[in-house]
Amino acid sequence: MTGAAATFCYDLNGQVIGISAERAELWPNFDLMLGTLRFNEAVEPGFRIDILETSALSENPDGNLAFDGEVPLDGHCRIIDAGDVVHLVFPGLQTASIHADAGWAEIRVHPGSKVKWTLLMMVLDAALDAGGQHMLHTAGLTLPDRDALVLIHAPSGTGKSTTSMALASQGFGLCSDDVMILSATPDGTLAWGMPRKVKIHRNTAAMLPFLSPCLGERWDAEGEQAVPLERLGEIIRVEDVRARPLAALLHLARSADGQTRLAPLARTDAMVALATDNVRTGMTGLLPMQKRRMASIAALVKAVPTFTLEVGSSPADAAVLIRATLDRA
Repeated sequence: MTGAAATFCYDLNGQVIGISAERAELWPNFDLMLGTLRFNEAVEPGFRIDILETSALSENPDGNLAFDGEVPLDGHCRIIDAGDVVHLVFPGLQTASIHADAGWAEIRVHPGSKVKWTLLMMVLDAALDAGGQHMLHTAGLTLPDRDALVLIHAPSGTGKSTTSMALASQGFGLCSDDVMILSATPDGTLAWGMPRKVKIHRNTAAMLPFLSPCLGERWDAEGEQAVPLERLGEIIRVEDVRARPLAALLHLARSADGQTRLAPLARTDAMVALATDNVRTGMTGLLPMQKRRMASIAALVKAVPTFTLEVGSSPADAAVLIRATLDRA
């Protein structure tokens, strides 16, 4: 499709987003996360994303400055809150205008550029939000004998992927090791996993040797390998993207003495921990989308039991504790 205009639709649990661009190469990062959700049927999208390749960037739109600073990996960014429109500006490189209430967004990139990760995630957040769904930085796994999910939350680097892989080795089903989507329904809050590759760190591989058949010889600069879900599915159970009910929320922590423990966590503490990692406050306060995400987190914490999971030297030990505790709940 090089050089040809293209449009694709993605089904995000019933919320269809349509992406149009002059060249399909302009959105490779969307396919990295959403490729298995893409379809080619003629369906009117609930949210539309237009990607334009142009040197004409509107870098000073009207509105209130909500953020002005450095973004990890992506550089200097400004966010402007104009009420019914939110603008993202990477000076001299690319911009986005998100019209959340109207159900569309426009991304403008300089010729030869690719959409930055921060900009992509903000636009994807808006598309999900328009369908009553919210992205959370958590892992999600189904219980061995139930279709219900446990969500595992922790800041990056705490061990979500290692713990997720260890639980999967004990019969839990992997939905995602890093990104779950909350979906409000008349029957309560459900969740499904973003179907993207799992990054396995070399330390995780050393701790969990059963992963070795999925790994190659090369590690990236962070000491990681990105493993496709299809490959992992050869050694563990990988779940489909169907939305499922929630059984518990676990806040992950590292054990100080090497022992693995599961203890009740006050709902207020669980909400603070989850919100701190998932709700961004800007110079103008919370954007409307962030307020709705906060409400979604509050509903989640109110609906399910909350625990602290301290993981020690043997992460797989958590499986027995989780099953025993939830069987009693």
